[in-house]
Amino acid sequence: MQKKLAAYLPGVLLTTYEFPMICRAEQPEVDALHTAADEVLDASFVSLAGERGIARFERVFGLTPQDTDTLDERRFRVLTKINAQLPFSIRRLKQQLATLCGAAGYRLTLSPAEYSLEVKVALTAKRNLNAVEELLRDIVPANIVRKCGLLYNQHQTVARLTHAQLSKYTHQQIREEVLPNA
Repeated sequence: MQKKLAAYLPGVLLTTYEFPMICRAEQPEVDALHTAADEVLDASFVSLAGERGIARFERVFGLTPQDTDTLDERRFRVLTKINAQLPFSIRRLKQQLATLCGAAGYRLTLSPAEYSLEVKVALTAKRNLNAVEELLRDIVPANIVRKCGLLYNQHQTVARLTHAQLSKYTHQQIREEVLPNA
């Protein structure tokens, strides 16, 4: 909480008519100045940056936010871009995927003989699929074929539900959504 201007004045001045009125009139401007100064400081750190600060980081990295993105998702995308460190190693890629999707939120398959890398993102982290694709595009060498997709619900997952429970969902929802009790 910011201190009021009147607190800076000696008590004798507060007994006059003009000084308390001047303090009340100027207080909103001083509060706005404090808020703007805090925003500038917060904008220096991605985890604290507000809308304007994240927009600046997005311009720097050439990122375009989607209309449905929340501020946290935009922060996450900026942090992904910052954390894309070269040289490429599987250990480093696994660390970044765990950060993006959670430790159990992805499946990585590397086929050195075919020069291919496949990453499947769990349905619980599917909002980060574009960020994972961008990460792979940024750090995987050009001579490796990269594939990225979703880990759709499998039969063993859906088999736990009854037909009555499944009838509430469309085929696409059964395949692509996180199902309760599954």
